Amino acid sequence: MVWRDPDTLQIGIDPRRAIALRGMRGAEHLINLLDGSRDLGQVLAAARDLGIGRQAAERVIGLLAAAGALHDFPAATVRALPDGPRDRLARELASVSLAHGHTDGGALVLARRQAGSVRVHGTGLVASGLASLLTASGVGRVSGTGAAAEPAAGGPRLSRWPPAGRVRLGHPAAERPPAAVARAGAGRGARGPGHRPDLSVLVDGYPPELPGSLAAGGVPHLTASASEAIGVVGPLVVPGQTACLSCVDMARTDRDPAWPLILAQMSGRVPQPAACAAVLAAAVAAQASAQALAFLDRAGPALAVINGTLELVLPDWQWRRHSWVPHPQCRCSRRTAS
Repeated sequence: MVWRDPDTLQIGIDPRRAIALRGMRGAEHLINLLDGSRDLGQVLAAARDLGIGRQAAERVIGLLAAAGALHDFPAATVRALPDGPRDRLARELASVSLAHGHTDGGALVLARRQAGSVRVHGTGLVASGLASLLTASGVGRVSGTGAAAEPAAGGPRLSRWPPAGRVRLGHPAAERPPAAVARAGAGRGARGPGHRPDLSVLVDGYPPELPGSLAAGGVPHLTASASEAIGVVGPLVVPGQTACLSCVDMARTDRDPAWPLILAQMSGRVPQPAACAAVLAAAVAAQASAQALAFLDRAGPALAVINGTLELVLPDWQWRRHSWVPHPQCRCSRRTAS
Protein backbone atom coordinates (compact mmCIF):
# COMPACT_ATOMS: atom_id res chain seq x y z
CA MET A 1 0.00 0.00 0.00
CA VAL A 2 1.21 3.48 -0.87
CA TRP A 3 -0.28 6.96 -0.57
CA ARG A 4 -0.72 8.99 -3.75
CA ASP A 5 -1.59 12.03 -1.64
CA PRO A 6 -2.86 12.53 1.95
CA ASP A 7 -6.39 11.53 0.88
CA THR A 8 -5.77 8.83 -1.75
CA LEU A 9 -4.61 5.30 -0.94
CA GLN A 10 -3.19 3.09 -3.69
CA ILE A 11 -3.23 -0.67 -3.16
CA GLY A 12 -0.80 -2.41 -5.48
CA ILE A 13 1.93 -0.90 -7.63
CA ASP A 14 1.56 -2.11 -11.22
CA PRO A 15 -1.17 -0.10 -12.99
CA ARG A 16 -2.68 -3.33 -14.35
CA ARG A 17 -3.51 -4.42 -10.79
CA ALA A 18 -3.41 -1.28 -8.66
CA ILE A 19 -6.51 0.31 -7.13
CA ALA A 20 -6.68 3.95 -5.97
CA LEU A 21 -9.24 4.92 -3.31
CA ARG A 22 -10.04 8.51 -2.38
CA GLY A 23 -11.42 9.64 0.96
CA MET A 24 -9.06 7.41 2.94
CA ARG A 25 -7.40 10.14 4.99
CA GLY A 26 -6.67 8.86 8.49
CA ALA A 27 -7.57 5.24 7.63
CA GLU A 28 -4.05 3.81 7.84
CA HIS A 29 -4.41 2.43 11.37
CA LEU A 30 -7.68 0.70 10.49
CA ILE A 31 -6.25 -0.83 7.33
CA ASN A 32 -3.30 -2.18 9.30
CA LEU A 33 -5.81 -4.21 11.31
CA LEU A 34 -6.89 -6.08 8.15
CA ASP A 35 -4.11 -8.68 8.23
CA GLY A 36 -6.31 -11.80 8.26
CA SER A 37 -6.01 -12.42 12.00
CA ARG A 38 -9.36 -10.82 12.92
CA ASP A 39 -12.95 -11.27 11.83
CA LEU A 40 -15.20 -8.26 11.20
CA GLY A 41 -16.32 -7.93 14.83
CA GLN A 42 -12.76 -8.09 16.08
CA VAL A 43 -11.64 -5.48 13.55
CA LEU A 44 -14.39 -3.10 14.65
CA ALA A 45 -13.54 -3.67 18.31
CA ALA A 46 -9.84 -3.05 17.71
CA ALA A 47 -10.72 0.08 15.71
CA ARG A 48 -12.82 1.34 18.61
CA ASP A 49 -9.83 0.90 20.93
CA LEU A 50 -7.86 3.08 18.52
CA GLY A 51 -10.52 5.79 18.68
CA ILE A 52 -12.06 4.98 15.27
CA GLY A 53 -15.85 5.05 15.31
CA ARG A 54 -17.91 2.13 14.02
CA GLN A 55 -19.51 4.16 11.22
CA ALA A 56 -16.15 5.39 9.92
CA ALA A 57 -14.65 1.89 10.14
CA GLU A 58 -17.56 0.30 8.29
CA ARG A 59 -17.32 2.98 5.58
CA VAL A 60 -13.64 2.25 4.97
CA ILE A 61 -14.21 -1.53 4.96
CA GLY A 62 -17.13 -1.05 2.56
CA LEU A 63 -14.99 0.99 0.18
CA LEU A 64 -12.28 -1.67 0.20
CA ALA A 65 -14.80 -4.45 -0.43
CA ALA A 66 -16.54 -2.54 -3.26
CA ALA A 67 -13.18 -1.97 -4.95
CA GLY A 68 -12.29 -5.67 -4.77
CA ALA A 69 -9.38 -4.93 -2.46
CA LEU A 70 -10.66 -6.89 0.55
CA HIS A 71 -10.21 -10.64 0.75
CA ASP A 72 -12.42 -12.58 3.14
CA PHE A 73 -10.30 -15.63 3.96
CA PRO A 74 -11.33 -18.33 6.50
CA ALA A 75 -8.96 -17.80 9.44
CA ALA A 76 -9.32 -21.46 10.49
CA THR A 77 -7.69 -22.51 7.23
CA VAL A 78 -4.64 -20.40 8.00
CA ARG A 79 -4.28 -21.88 11.48
CA ALA A 80 -4.68 -25.43 10.18
CA LEU A 81 -1.53 -25.14 8.05
CA PRO A 82 1.97 -25.68 9.50
CA ASP A 83 4.27 -22.67 9.30
CA GLY A 84 6.32 -23.94 6.34
CA PRO A 85 3.43 -24.77 4.00
CA ARG A 86 1.57 -21.67 5.18
CA ASP A 87 4.36 -19.37 4.08
CA ARG A 88 4.94 -21.27 0.83
CA LEU A 89 1.28 -21.39 -0.15
CA ALA A 90 0.80 -17.71 0.62
CA ARG A 91 2.54 -16.93 -2.65
CA GLU A 92 0.28 -19.32 -4.54
CA LEU A 93 -2.94 -17.94 -3.10
CA ALA A 94 -1.84 -14.34 -3.58
CA SER A 95 -1.23 -15.05 -7.28
CA VAL A 96 -4.56 -16.83 -7.73
CA SER A 97 -6.49 -14.11 -5.93
CA LEU A 98 -4.99 -11.32 -8.00
CA ALA A 99 -5.12 -13.17 -11.32
CA HIS A 100 -8.75 -14.31 -11.02
CA GLY A 101 -10.22 -11.69 -8.68
CA HIS A 102 -11.23 -14.23 -6.03
CA THR A 103 -12.55 -12.34 -3.04
CA ASP A 104 -12.04 -15.34 -0.74
CA GLY A 105 -8.27 -14.85 -0.90
CA GLY A 106 -7.80 -18.22 -2.61
CA ALA A 107 -9.57 -20.34 0.04
CA LEU A 108 -11.54 -22.41 -2.49
CA VAL A 109 -8.47 -22.91 -4.66
CA LEU A 110 -6.51 -24.06 -1.62
CA ALA A 111 -9.26 -26.57 -0.79
CA ARG A 112 -9.29 -27.93 -4.33
CA ARG A 113 -5.53 -28.27 -4.51
CA GLN A 114 -5.19 -29.91 -1.10
CA ALA A 115 -7.90 -32.40 -2.03
CA GLY A 116 -6.40 -32.99 -5.49
CA SER A 117 -4.35 -35.91 -6.71
CA VAL A 118 -1.99 -35.97 -9.70
CA ARG A 119 0.04 -38.93 -10.92
CA VAL A 120 3.11 -38.26 -13.06
CA HIS A 121 4.15 -41.01 -15.48
CA GLY A 122 7.68 -40.80 -16.84
CA THR A 123 11.16 -39.81 -15.74
CA GLY A 124 13.68 -37.10 -16.39
CA LEU A 125 13.96 -33.35 -15.87
CA VAL A 126 10.42 -32.55 -17.02
CA ALA A 127 8.82 -35.18 -14.78
CA SER A 128 10.79 -34.24 -11.67
CA GLY A 129 10.31 -30.51 -12.28
CA LEU A 130 6.59 -30.97 -12.82
CA ALA A 131 6.15 -33.02 -9.65
CA SER A 132 8.14 -30.51 -7.61
CA LEU A 133 6.11 -27.55 -8.90
CA LEU A 134 2.77 -29.26 -8.23
CA THR A 135 3.83 -30.13 -4.70
CA ALA A 136 5.07 -26.60 -4.02
CA SER A 137 1.76 -25.28 -5.38
CA GLY A 138 -0.22 -27.13 -2.72
CA VAL A 139 -1.50 -30.21 -4.57
CA GLY A 140 -2.30 -32.69 -1.82
CA ARG A 141 -0.98 -35.82 -3.49
CA VAL A 142 1.61 -36.00 -6.26
CA SER A 143 2.75 -39.52 -7.05
CA GLY A 144 4.52 -41.42 -9.79
CA THR A 145 8.01 -42.07 -11.06
CA GLY A 146 8.77 -38.33 -11.08
CA ALA A 147 9.00 -37.95 -7.32
CA ALA A 148 7.78 -34.73 -5.73
CA ALA A 149 10.29 -32.50 -4.02
CA GLU A 150 10.02 -29.88 -1.30
CA PRO A 151 11.44 -26.41 -1.98
CA ALA A 152 15.14 -26.17 -1.28
CA ALA A 153 16.15 -25.33 2.28
CA GLY A 154 16.74 -21.66 2.78
CA GLY A 155 14.43 -20.71 -0.07
CA PRO A 156 12.41 -17.50 0.02
CA ARG A 157 9.70 -17.27 2.68
CA LEU A 158 6.97 -14.72 3.18
CA SER A 159 6.85 -12.91 6.48
CA ARG A 160 3.11 -12.22 6.24
CA TRP A 161 0.07 -14.14 5.02
CA PRO A 162 -2.11 -11.57 3.16
CA PRO A 163 -1.55 -11.35 -0.61
CA ALA A 164 0.61 -8.47 -1.73
CA GLY A 165 -1.60 -5.73 -3.07
CA ARG A 166 -4.70 -6.65 -1.05
CA VAL A 167 -5.82 -6.49 2.56
CA ARG A 168 -7.45 -9.37 4.38
CA LEU A 169 -10.37 -9.91 6.68
CA GLY A 170 -10.38 -13.17 8.64
CA HIS A 171 -13.39 -15.36 9.27
CA PRO A 172 -14.45 -16.03 12.87
CA ALA A 173 -12.25 -18.41 14.82
CA ALA A 174 -13.21 -22.06 14.49
CA GLU A 175 -11.82 -25.38 15.66
CA ARG A 176 -12.64 -27.19 12.42
CA PRO A 177 -11.75 -26.40 8.79
CA PRO A 178 -14.27 -24.41 6.74
CA ALA A 179 -17.08 -26.29 5.01
CA ALA A 180 -15.55 -25.73 1.56
CA VAL A 181 -12.40 -27.60 2.59
CA ALA A 182 -14.35 -30.39 4.26
CA ARG A 183 -16.58 -30.92 1.21
CA ALA A 184 -13.72 -30.85 -1.26
CA GLY A 185 -11.76 -33.43 0.71
CA ALA A 186 -14.66 -35.75 1.52
CA GLY A 187 -13.79 -39.31 0.63
CA ARG A 188 -10.46 -38.31 -0.90
CA GLY A 189 -8.10 -38.03 2.01
CA ALA A 190 -6.66 -41.51 2.46
CA ARG A 191 -5.62 -43.03 -0.83
CA GLY A 192 -3.62 -46.12 -1.49
CA PRO A 193 -1.18 -46.67 -4.34
CA GLY A 194 -3.98 -47.91 -6.59
CA HIS A 195 -6.19 -44.84 -6.22
CA ARG A 196 -7.72 -43.11 -9.23
CA PRO A 197 -6.05 -39.70 -9.62
CA ASP A 198 -7.89 -36.55 -10.58
CA LEU A 199 -5.34 -36.08 -13.37
CA SER A 200 -2.48 -38.07 -14.86
CA VAL A 201 0.41 -36.36 -16.64
CA LEU A 202 2.30 -38.37 -19.25
CA VAL A 203 5.90 -37.29 -19.75
CA ASP A 204 8.61 -38.71 -22.05
CA GLY A 205 9.16 -42.38 -21.34
CA TYR A 206 5.64 -43.48 -20.36
CA PRO A 207 4.42 -46.93 -21.55
CA PRO A 208 2.78 -46.73 -25.00
CA GLU A 209 -0.33 -48.60 -23.83
CA LEU A 210 -0.95 -46.16 -20.97
CA PRO A 211 -3.11 -43.54 -22.80
CA GLY A 212 -5.59 -46.20 -23.90
CA SER A 213 -5.79 -47.59 -20.37
CA LEU A 214 -6.41 -44.15 -18.89
CA ALA A 215 -9.05 -43.33 -21.51
CA ALA A 216 -10.84 -46.62 -20.83
CA GLY A 217 -10.78 -45.85 -17.11
CA GLY A 218 -12.13 -42.34 -17.60
CA VAL A 219 -9.01 -40.68 -16.15
CA PRO A 220 -8.25 -37.19 -17.53
CA HIS A 221 -4.65 -37.03 -18.74
CA LEU A 222 -2.24 -34.39 -20.01
CA THR A 223 0.90 -35.02 -22.04
CA ALA A 224 4.17 -33.11 -21.87
CA SER A 225 7.39 -33.71 -23.78
CA ALA A 226 10.70 -32.04 -24.52
CA SER A 227 13.09 -33.37 -27.17
CA GLU A 228 14.73 -32.29 -30.42
CA ALA A 229 14.86 -28.77 -28.93
CA ILE A 230 11.03 -28.67 -28.97
CA GLY A 231 8.66 -28.59 -26.02
CA VAL A 232 5.04 -29.71 -26.29
CA VAL A 233 2.32 -29.57 -23.62
CA GLY A 234 -1.05 -31.13 -24.40
CA PRO A 235 -3.49 -32.20 -25.36
CA LEU A 236 -5.46 -32.52 -22.14
CA VAL A 237 -7.68 -35.52 -22.75
CA VAL A 238 -11.03 -35.65 -20.99
CA PRO A 239 -12.21 -39.14 -21.99
CA GLY A 240 -15.38 -39.14 -24.07
CA GLN A 241 -15.38 -35.35 -24.44
CA THR A 242 -12.21 -34.14 -26.16
CA ALA A 243 -9.66 -35.21 -28.75
CA CYS A 244 -7.49 -38.04 -27.47
CA LEU A 245 -3.92 -38.98 -28.35
CA SER A 246 -5.17 -41.43 -30.99
CA CYS A 247 -7.04 -38.54 -32.62
CA VAL A 248 -3.75 -36.65 -32.85
CA ASP A 249 -1.97 -39.65 -34.39
CA MET A 250 -4.79 -40.15 -36.91
CA ALA A 251 -4.68 -36.49 -37.88
CA ARG A 252 -0.92 -36.80 -38.43
CA THR A 253 -1.49 -39.94 -40.50
CA ASP A 254 -3.92 -38.01 -42.71
CA ARG A 255 -1.08 -35.59 -43.46
CA ASP A 256 1.76 -38.14 -43.52
CA PRO A 257 0.81 -41.74 -44.43
CA ALA A 258 4.18 -42.96 -43.11
CA TRP A 259 3.42 -41.72 -39.59
CA PRO A 260 2.12 -45.10 -38.22
CA LEU A 261 5.37 -46.79 -39.34
CA ILE A 262 7.45 -44.05 -37.74
CA LEU A 263 5.35 -44.23 -34.58
CA ALA A 264 5.82 -48.00 -34.32
CA GLN A 265 9.59 -47.63 -34.54
CA MET A 266 9.58 -44.89 -31.91
CA SER A 267 7.56 -46.88 -29.40
CA GLY A 268 9.47 -47.42 -26.19
CA ARG A 269 12.57 -45.65 -27.47
CA VAL A 270 14.07 -42.59 -25.80
CA PRO A 271 16.59 -40.64 -27.89
CA GLN A 272 20.05 -40.32 -26.34
CA PRO A 273 20.87 -37.58 -25.79
CA ALA A 274 17.35 -36.17 -25.74
CA ALA A 275 18.28 -32.66 -27.00
CA CYS A 276 16.42 -31.20 -24.04
CA ALA A 277 18.31 -28.39 -22.38
CA ALA A 278 17.69 -27.68 -18.71
CA VAL A 279 15.91 -24.39 -19.47
CA LEU A 280 13.64 -26.08 -22.03
CA ALA A 281 12.78 -28.82 -19.53
CA ALA A 282 11.99 -26.17 -16.91
CA ALA A 283 9.78 -24.26 -19.35
CA VAL A 284 7.83 -27.39 -20.28
CA ALA A 285 7.47 -28.44 -16.63
CA ALA A 286 6.21 -24.96 -15.74
CA GLN A 287 3.69 -24.85 -18.60
CA ALA A 288 2.44 -28.37 -17.85
CA SER A 289 2.11 -27.47 -14.16
CA ALA A 290 0.16 -24.33 -15.05
CA GLN A 291 -2.28 -26.32 -17.19
CA ALA A 292 -2.64 -29.04 -14.53
CA LEU A 293 -3.38 -26.43 -11.87
CA ALA A 294 -5.90 -24.69 -14.13
CA PHE A 295 -7.70 -28.03 -14.40
CA LEU A 296 -7.66 -28.61 -10.62
CA ASP A 297 -8.39 -25.03 -9.55
CA ARG A 298 -11.48 -24.55 -11.66
CA ALA A 299 -12.80 -28.11 -11.47
CA GLY A 300 -12.96 -27.99 -15.26
CA PRO A 301 -10.79 -28.11 -18.36
CA ALA A 302 -7.71 -25.99 -19.00
CA LEU A 303 -8.92 -24.48 -22.26
CA ALA A 304 -5.49 -23.82 -23.74
CA VAL A 305 -4.78 -27.56 -24.06
CA ILE A 306 -8.29 -28.86 -24.69
CA ASN A 307 -8.31 -30.05 -28.31
CA GLY A 308 -4.90 -28.45 -28.71
CA THR A 309 -1.22 -28.45 -27.86
CA LEU A 310 1.07 -25.65 -26.72
CA GLU A 311 4.39 -25.88 -28.56
CA LEU A 312 7.74 -24.21 -27.98
CA VAL A 313 10.35 -24.49 -30.76
CA LEU A 314 13.88 -23.29 -30.03
CA PRO A 315 15.47 -20.84 -30.54
CA ASP A 316 12.12 -18.98 -30.54
CA TRP A 317 10.99 -18.99 -26.90
CA GLN A 318 7.36 -18.20 -27.70
CA TRP A 319 4.58 -20.69 -27.00
CA ARG A 320 2.18 -21.28 -29.89
CA ARG A 321 -1.05 -23.27 -29.95
CA HIS A 322 -1.82 -26.05 -32.43
CA SER A 323 -5.45 -27.18 -32.63
CA TRP A 324 -6.47 -30.85 -32.78
CA VAL A 325 -10.11 -31.87 -33.13
CA PRO A 326 -11.66 -35.27 -32.36
CA HIS A 327 -10.98 -37.50 -35.37
CA PRO A 328 -14.12 -38.98 -36.95
CA GLN A 329 -12.46 -42.39 -37.31
CA CYS A 330 -11.29 -42.62 -33.70
CA ARG A 331 -13.09 -44.83 -31.21
CA CYS A 332 -13.30 -41.94 -28.77
CA SER A 333 -15.47 -40.04 -31.27
CA ARG A 334 -17.85 -42.99 -31.50
CA ARG A 335 -18.03 -43.17 -27.71
CA THR A 336 -18.84 -39.45 -27.61
CA ALA A 337 -21.60 -39.87 -30.20
CA SER A 338 -23.18 -42.71 -28.24
